[in-house]
Amino acid sequence: MFTGIIEEVGKIDRISRGSASARLRVSCKNVTEGTKVGDSIAVNGVCLTATRVDKDGFEADVMDETVSRTSLASLKSGSPVNLERAMSADGRFGGHIVAGHVDCTGTIKSIENKEMAVVYEIQPNAGAHDGTDKSTGNAMRNAGADAMRYIVEKGSIAIDGISLTVASVSKETFTVSIIPHTISNTTLSGKKTGDIVNLETDIIGKYVEKLMGSGMNPAIIGTAEKESTPGALSGDYDKAKEFLIQNGF
Repeated sequence: MFTGIIEEVGKIDRISRGSASARLRVSCKNVTEGTKVGDSIAVNGVCLTATRVDKDGFEADVMDETVSRTSLASLKSGSPVNLERAMSADGRFGGHIVAGHVDCTGTIKSIENKEMAVVYEIQPNAGAHDGTDKSTGNAMRNAGADAMRYIVEKGSIAIDGISLTVASVSKETFTVSIIPHTISNTTLSGKKTGDIVNLETDIIGKYVEKLMGSGMNPAIIGTAEKESTPGALSGDYDKAKEFLIQNGF
C-alpha cells in the first residue's frame, strides 16, 4: 500500500519491450535505500515489483494488463517518473490509501494558473479493453465512465501516484488545484495540455458501492450471522444507506 506522497522523481534509463510487456530500468537515489528484490515501488502510481536493486536504481517487469491500462507504455529513455516505496507499518499516513492499481488513464484538458495554485482539468479515458468483445459481441465497460463514478468533490484521487484532492467534478471531467511545492517535486512540473496521466480513484468508494449493491447478502456477511439476528442487519443496512446518501456517497 502507498499513500501518494512522492519520495523522489526518478528517470527511465532503458526499456526492453516485448509484444505485450516491458522491463524497466529506473535510475534514482532515495527509494533504493532499504529496498530489496521483491519489494514494491510505485512508478507513476503503478505498483511494480523490484526484480533487481542497486545503489543507482532498480529494475521491474511490466505485464500486459499493466501496459494496456496505464501510461507506462508511452515511457521512453529519459522520461521522469514519480517514485514511492510501499508504506511501512510505522510510517506516517501523509496522503490517502493508494493501492498502486491504476483504474484508467486521463488526458489533461487544460492547465490554468490561479495565483499561487495551478488548476488541472482532467478527463478519464476509455481503456484499451473498452468497446466490443469480438468473441461475444457484447459491449465492454468504459473505464473512463467507471472512474468518474468514484470521483467526488473534496475526495481523494491519485494522479500519476500523487495524492490529490478533487476540487470540482463535471459530467466528464474533474479538476485538481495544486500548490507549487507539489508541482516542483513531482513530474507535474513538465506536464502540458494533452498529456496522459494515470488515475486511481479512492478504493473506499468501490468497497462501499459493492456492499451497498450486495444488500448485505449472506455471501458478504456470513449466513450464520444473518440467520441469528433476523431483521437486525437489514435495519442496519437501511441506516447505513441513508447515512451514506446524506453525506454524498
